[in-house]
Amino acid sequence: MRKLLLLGAGYGNMRILLRLLNKDLPEDIDITLVDRTPFHSLKTEFYAIAAGTVPDSEIRVALPEHPQLTFVEGEVSRIDAEQQFVELGDGKKLQYDELVIGLGCEDNYHDVPGAAEHTYSIQTIGDSRKTYQTLLGLPGGSTVGIVGAGLSGIELASELRESRPDLKIKLFDRGPRILRDFPERLSNYVKSWFDEHNVDVVAESNITKVEPTCLYNHKETIPVDAVVWTAGVRPVMPVRELDVEKAGGGRVVLNDYHQVPEHDNVYVVGDCAALPHAPSAQLAEVQAEQIVTVLRKVWANEPLPEKMPELKLKGFMGSLGKKKGFAYVADRTVTGRIARLMKSGLLWFYKWHNN
Repeated sequence: MRKLLLLGAGYGNMRILLRLLNKDLPEDIDITLVDRTPFHSLKTEFYAIAAGTVPDSEIRVALPEHPQLTFVEGEVSRIDAEQQFVELGDGKKLQYDELVIGLGCEDNYHDVPGAAEHTYSIQTIGDSRKTYQTLLGLPGGSTVGIVGAGLSGIELASELRESRPDLKIKLFDRGPRILRDFPERLSNYVKSWFDEHNVDVVAESNITKVEPTCLYNHKETIPVDAVVWTAGVRPVMPVRELDVEKAGGGRVVLNDYHQVPEHDNVYVVGDCAALPHAPSAQLAEVQAEQIVTVLRKVWANEPLPEKMPELKLKGFMGSLGKKKGFAYVADRTVTGRIARLMKSGLLWFYKWHNN
């Protein structure tokens, strides 16, 4: 049997399984999926768990079942690409013929003193639960700082505002305006929503230190009762420790076939891959489609295409609480109720398609 090992039950590997587990899967292929939890989590919705507006049962998706698929619950501790095995936290070793690394990312604290020790996270479902417990327990009038005004920070701030109208919320943004890489109309809409709902957006901020009861923006001391960090990510430790070429942020450099050039039987999908777009669930799924194409060619001993298609994204969507949202699709800005319905519909379709 030929062994395909998938690390991580994220968006990329779930799409790979969706495409492979059908009547066209060769009988001599044995697939093993490794993840720390026995289900797929909708990571894009972790902000809602932290804000207390959605139970985690609503963002869990069952893993697929198939006679040629085995699930192993565990934490990946080491990847040995030379000897072609992966070691888990309990010491168990899994051999492979082909490996797809889809382990995702962790918070990048950018060496800010105290950030790792004194902030909360929404990177994993477990982190999001802990953040929810802390935010739920804050007394009225407490101040919550959210560091990072990307999509995660925006959605968390807006959802928390609806969940806890009694809290003071400060959203710290490094840029001069929210979502500065997108049309100004989009930025203005999000900023006006925050102004209307009393979320204090602190532009051009630079968090230099975090302590248990305060954080430092430039040289200003700002009292806070809890801080949630959404200011960037980096690949997880087993990927950072891989002795292969890396690009900025520690992401793995790949060839056109999403393979590690030094080891062409190792693929990287999602947040750990150095790609021309910012990491996202959508990007991982687009990439996964191409990896499936390559795997099928390899298994059939067929030549690979001379050139792979460009990775094309349709845009992005974000929510502002349960009733409003924003989207940038096909170079067009959509805001308000319609954008929120678009995101809700996409989420429903994804869950239905993977169950």
